[in-house]
Formats: sequence, C-alpha cells, structure tokens
Amino acid sequence: MQTKLAPQFQNTADGQQAEAILRKCVHCGFCTATCPTYQLLGDELDGPRGRIYLIKQVLEGEMPTRKTQLHLDRCLTCRNCETTCPSGVDYGHLIDIGRKLVDERVPRPARETAVRWALKEGLPSTLFAPALKLGQAVRGLLPAALQAKVPARQSAGNWPVRSHPRKMLMLEGCVQPAMMPNINSATARVLDAAGIEVVLAAKAGCCGAVKFHLNDQDGGKAEMRRNIDAWWPYVGSGVEAIVMNASGCGVTVKEYGHILKDDPAYADKAARISALTRDLSELLPELVEPLRGQVAAGAGKIAFHPPCTLQHGQQLRGGVEKYLGELGFDIKVASCEAHLCCGSAGTYSVLNPEIAYQLRDRKLAHLAEGAPATIASANVGCIVHLQSGTATPVRHWVELLDEALSNS
Repeated sequence: MQTKLAPQFQNTADGQQAEAILRKCVHCGFCTATCPTYQLLGDELDGPRGRIYLIKQVLEGEMPTRKTQLHLDRCLTCRNCETTCPSGVDYGHLIDIGRKLVDERVPRPARETAVRWALKEGLPSTLFAPALKLGQAVRGLLPAALQAKVPARQSAGNWPVRSHPRKMLMLEGCVQPAMMPNINSATARVLDAAGIEVVLAAKAGCCGAVKFHLNDQDGGKAEMRRNIDAWWPYVGSGVEAIVMNASGCGVTVKEYGHILKDDPAYADKAARISALTRDLSELLPELVEPLRGQVAAGAGKIAFHPPCTLQHGQQLRGGVEKYLGELGFDIKVASCEAHLCCGSAGTYSVLNPEIAYQLRDRKLAHLAEGAPATIASANVGCIVHLQSGTATPVRHWVELLDEALSNS
C-alpha cells in the first residue's frame, strides 16, 4: 500500500514504522473474514482493512474525526487478522500507532475520558484489591452488569516451600492476585511438582498493557521499565525464564524489546527480558514426563478456549490440548470459531459491552456443544468474562492440572 507521509510524520519513529507496515498491505481483504467486529457489524471501517485506510489517511495529513476514533476504539486488538494475513502485516503495532495519533487530535467526551482514566489508574493500583474485596462482600446487592465483573472470592491454597536448583520468575500481575489468586499458587505448585521453583520479584507489578492499550503509552512504558528493574537482578543470578500464566501479560512482556527499542537505557535489557519470557503452556512439553505419574485426571470433558493473546498474539496454538491430553485430560477446543475472540480483550468488555457480550454468548454457544463439565482458558480476563455468561465453571487450565496432582 503506497503511502506518502505528511511532513509532520516523515522523520518520526511512529511515522516510519507505520509506513513500513502499511507498505506490506496488498488490500486483499482476507483479514475481514476473521475479524470479529466486521462479522458482527458488517462495516468495512470496523474491519482491519478499513481501519488501516483510516490510519493511512491520518498519516497522509487528513484530520481524524470522532468517527475515526470510534472505529479504531471498536477494534478488539485480537490480532486474528495477523494470523490470517498472507502478507505479514503487523496490524497490532499499527493500531497502537493509529490510536495514539488520533487521540492526540480528537478530544474525547468527559464521561468517556473519566472511565478510561479510572480503568488505567485503578486496575494496576494497590487499591484494586481492597476495592474488589468490598465489591465481593456486597456482590449480591450489585447491579447485574457490575456483578459480572466481580467474581466470587477465591482461596489461593498453599504456596510450595521447597527449594529447587531450577528457578523461574513469575509475574503475579495486577488484577489476577486479587480476582483469582489460585491461578498463581496453582502455577507454583505444578512447577514445584516438576522440580522448578517459582520466584517472585516484590517490586514487579502490572505488565503495562492496561495503560499502553488505553493510550497512556508513556504510563505503560514506565510500568515496563519498573518490571525490568525488578527482574534484572534475578536475570543476572541465572533464572531460566520469566513465566506468564496470563497470556495477555505474556504477549505484552514478549514485546518489551519492540516497545522500548528506542530507549537507550532500556533497549538491550528489554530485549533480554522478552527473550526470557515464556507462556506457561510453552513449558508443558518438558512437564509431561515428570508429572505423568503424579496426575489423576478426573475433571470430565473440558472445552478449551485459547485466548487471542495466546493463539494470535503469541502464535501459540494446540499446546495446551496436546499435552494435557497426554496427561489424561479429555480436553478439546470448540469445533467452530475457536479462532474468534470471546469479547473480553482487556478493558474492551467495559468500554464496548454490547459487542463484547455478543461475542461472549457466541463463544459460549460453541463451547457448550460438547456438554463440557468445565471450560478452561489461559487468561484471567477471558475467564471472568466467559464465566459471567454461563453456569459451567470457567477456570485456568493450570488449576485443573494442579487439582489432578493433588488428587493423585
């Protein structure tokens, strides 16, 4: 796609990166076939190709409008289009640039600005845990829409105390320790059973995705630098990997090297951190043998929903089903539309609830076809979002593996 950058973008990092991405696009439209919002809304501007044109127009000097902003906002950033694209268009990074440029030029309504500020400042805050605890205490009195965002209180169980020569860092996350603390402790127990010690860096926090994708890119980068500083002493002492059990955090940390590539103080460190980062499912191939004799899989049929951040963002597909299957679990993805987003998409389900709940219900209908006893996923946001629409338990797959170990 030929692009002639306006003078104000010609010598900028964003402009040059966007132009390189745009030149790969050949207008084929294959991306529209797998775009969730295009499938629901049927509007060219609510598909990747249309959004690419909108961003191109801004880069060529056309003034964006509120309508431009809304079409970019409605993108889930699921990156399904990247999996589909035959030309390798890096759409995820392009939409980040486009949103940044549009938000600099189009003011948002006051209420929308306030909601976005509350999300980006509240979710990573230390105040989130006590606020959630209060919400859980009065959950039955909350409106249905708010109840859906406040899961019932969960016990974390015991943290393993054994030490092992093999050590891996783990990011606890921002909302996950408060909303679903058992995911982190289950991860530590499963790795402990395989002879791997989980190490936590006390000063690490939110991966930076919440602020970055709400277009506070400077705030997101500050959180990324804080995590790098927290992890760096452990990297020097020889930890094998940085384990992510929330695929949304995993895809972000794997992109620290890209996001901070122009930061002279952090570029090399960020690239090293990204290279060390592993989604928890990437460890499964080496966990099968040490765990095989310790597992008593009895969870019944499991329908697995692979989050977009796992299958499209990280390009990791099939591993959870394959290796849990080898450990005796009856686990399968939906036979139809397993590639589509569930509608959670970070803060998307709060900002665009109508689209988000349509996608949730569509996803749950496909997952229910095999009458599963449990729905499993790999990202806390997807789990909470899906659970709000079904009575079938929705859990992280590592929790099921942890239970199978404790029952053996």
